[in-house]
Amino acid sequence: MSKQAFVALVTCFNEDETINYAATRAQVRRQVEAGNSIMCAGTNGDFTALTFEEKVRLTEEVVDEVGGRVRVIVNAGMPATFETLKLAREFDRIGVDGIAVITPFFIACTQDGLVRHFSTVADAVTTPVYLYDIPARTQNHIEPDTARLLAGHGNIAGIKDSGGAKETLEAYLTVARDVEGFEVYSGPDHLVLWSLQNGAAGCISGLGNAMPEVLSGILKAYNAGDNAEAERQQATFTAFRTDLYALGFAPAMVKRALYLQDASVGASRQPALLPNAEQDGRIAEILTRYGLL
Repeated sequence: MSKQAFVALVTCFNEDETINYAATRAQVRRQVEAGNSIMCAGTNGDFTALTFEEKVRLTEEVVDEVGGRVRVIVNAGMPATFETLKLAREFDRIGVDGIAVITPFFIACTQDGLVRHFSTVADAVTTPVYLYDIPARTQNHIEPDTARLLAGHGNIAGIKDSGGAKETLEAYLTVARDVEGFEVYSGPDHLVLWSLQNGAAGCISGLGNAMPEVLSGILKAYNAGDNAEAERQQATFTAFRTDLYALGFAPAMVKRALYLQDASVGASRQPALLPNAEQDGRIAEILTRYGLL
């Protein structure tokens, strides 16, 4: 089975910080044309800044624009199980391909609490549920043993690992090898090819917003068995990541890089990082160096 790349799609905003759905649809088309599937309302999509109603409409717009050409996963995760459940049921109704559930944030959870949280959501929908681990942002980490326990749930299909540690990714991949039907999607952009080579079903990339063809190129080359080309594309992706992320908070740098390519994506809602002329100049230099501007 071919491995898949998902892009954690940005949400586009107008100058008054309302969502620019037309521009967001344009970004969907750009990614689909490059060969990438879509994850919406994730970290790179400013999900914490969106209202309940906006997340529902955003998902409807993305699913409509995709038109079944690629897969769509949407993040329903919120601090409370109650709201996560309400969102997941809406996404289930819309008809996405997967519902990602980020670990609760602000609320400190035990591992037992995480099992209850994810199981409650997975019990309530028919759409496959994907665990979403990003402890640097949520302060709650899905331990590998917890992932193994949840992998036995009939409607939990896998996990997105955005922890950044190869050791944790390896532990999740061990679970995937042991539990049939449980998939691992890697989040760290420098580990895309490594994760594929070690059994991941694919990746979910934020950086792919700014470099969609290279991300797609890694997957296409790997699926075709062209390891040399896959390594070449990964080297470019990793170098771009290193240069861009050295300038600041990764999602903000991706959004700003994309803005310099296409101003219709807008800035992010406040209190996100404000544009800075000096920083924009450095981002533009990087984009030019990689032939993206």
